Amino acid sequence: MSHNKYYRVYLFFLALQVPLFCQYASAQSLKGEGKAADIFLKNCSTCHGNQMQGGMAKSLLDDQWQTDGSDEALADAIRNGLTSAGMPAWKNSLSEEDIRSLVILIREQRSKADHSSQKTSDRPKNDETRITTKLHHYKTQVAGKGDETLWAIDFLPDGSMLVTQKDGVLWRFHKGKRTQIKDTPKVWFHRQGGLLDVMVHPNNAGSNKNSSTSPWVYLAYSEQAKNKNRGATKIVRGKIKDDRWIEQHTLFEIPDEDKKNYGLHFGSRIVYQDGFIYFTTGEENRPETAQDLKLFNGKVHRLHDDGRIPKDNPFANRKDALASIWSYGHRNPQGLDIHPTTGKIYESEHGPRGGDEINIILKGQNYGWPKVTFGMHYDGRPISALTSAPGMEDPIHYWVPSIATCGIKFYNGNKFMHWQNNLFVAGLRSQSLHRLTIEDNRVIDEEVVFQGFGRVRDMAVGPDGYIYVAVNEKNNNRVLKLSPADAKN
Repeated sequence: MSHNKYYRVYLFFLALQVPLFCQYASAQSLKGEGKAADIFLKNCSTCHGNQMQGGMAKSLLDDQWQTDGSDEALADAIRNGLTSAGMPAWKNSLSEEDIRSLVILIREQRSKADHSSQKTSDRPKNDETRITTKLHHYKTQVAGKGDETLWAIDFLPDGSMLVTQKDGVLWRFHKGKRTQIKDTPKVWFHRQGGLLDVMVHPNNAGSNKNSSTSPWVYLAYSEQAKNKNRGATKIVRGKIKDDRWIEQHTLFEIPDEDKKNYGLHFGSRIVYQDGFIYFTTGEENRPETAQDLKLFNGKVHRLHDDGRIPKDNPFANRKDALASIWSYGHRNPQGLDIHPTTGKIYESEHGPRGGDEINIILKGQNYGWPKVTFGMHYDGRPISALTSAPGMEDPIHYWVPSIATCGIKFYNGNKFMHWQNNLFVAGLRSQSLHRLTIEDNRVIDEEVVFQGFGRVRDMAVGPDGYIYVAVNEKNNNRVLKLSPADAKN
C-alpha cells in the first residue's frame, strides 16, 4: 500500500470517531464477527489494528472523537467523505447496507472496550448487597428461587408471587414458601419456547385464593404441533384453586398446519387494559411474515379478555387480514406494558445484532421489521440500509449494541418516589436493568440501575411497592427483591 493510501485510511477513521455509550460485553478481536468485520479487516486493520486498538493510525476505542456522535453523522462520513479532513467518499465502494453494518460494528467494539476496563470490584459479589443510583439507594434480597430459567412475574390478590419457569412449571411464592401449581398446561420446552408470560387479571381479584371468585390468570406458552417438532404461541386463561390450575379456556391458538416455529421468537407478553388483553407474537425467525397481515407472526394482537375479537380492531373487516391484529411489523416483542397516566401501550422489541427498540404501540400501524431496522444479522451480514421509512413507526428509543431487551414495566409503587412512571427495561445480554425517563413520548434520560447479577428476564412491581427482578444464571435462577436501603423488611 502506498504512503498516500495509508494517509487516506488514517484520515478516514480519524473522522469517523464518535462518542459511544454502553457498558456491556467482553472485549474480543474481530475474528468471527462476520461480513462487517471482513470489511474492516480488509480495508482498515493495517492502520487501526485487528481489534481497532490502533497502530499507525489512532485507536477507535478511546474517547478522542471529531463528529457529533450520531449514527447519521457516522454513516454520512463513510458515504460522502469529509473534504476538510481529506477523507474520500466510500459510496462507490460500499453499499448502504454495508455502511450501516460498519456503523454497528464500530459501536459494538467501542462498547466491548468500555466494559473490559470496568473494575471487577465494581460488580456485585452476591445477591444481598446495597446499590447506589442517581435517585435512590436500594438493597437486594432473594425473594424466591427456581430450578430452571425464570421468565415472568405477577402477583395474586393475597400478595403471592406467581413466577413462570420456562420448562413448564408455574411457581407460587408466599411468605417464604415455594409451591408448584399443579395441572398447568403442557408446554413445548424447546430452544426459546416454553412457559413464558403470566398475567393476573387486575379487575377480578377475589379476596380468597381458594375461592371460586379468584381472578383469571393468563398464560402465554409455546404449544407443539402433533407429531411434529415445531410449535406456536398459545394464550389461555384459568384460575388457581388449592394450588391447582382449573377452568382453563383457550383464547388464542394456531391450527396444527400453521405451527411452523422451530423454536425461535415466540413473543408472548400479555397486558390488560379496559376490558381487552393485548399480547405479542414473534415472527418465528421468518422476518417476511411480520409484514403479512394474513399471518399471526410478528404482531401485537388485541382480544376481549374472554377471547372474543373486538369489532373495532383495525383489520376486523378485511378478508385479507387476521381480525385479532392490532399492530404489525414486529420482530420479537418481549416486553409490553401500559403507561400509568397516559394509558399508552409500550413495547420492547428484541432486535437482531443491534436494533433493540422501545415502541409506542398504535392501532393498525406498521413497525417496519424487516424493511427498517437499526440492526444487522448475527453473522455480520446487513439486513437493511433503512432505519426509517414513510408509513412505518419509528421507535422512541433504541440500543446499538444490543442489550437483548426483554420484559418492561412502569414503576407505580410507593417505595421509590423518584422513579414514579419511569420505564424499567430488562436486558439479557447486558445483564442489566435500565431505567428510562420519558417525557412527551421521548426518552430524556437513561440509567443502568441493576447489573452483574445474571441475565435479567423480567421485573414487576409488587403490591408492597417493591421491585422484583427475575434473574437467570446457570444453576442459579432466582427472583431478587429491590427495596430502599433503609427499609425494614
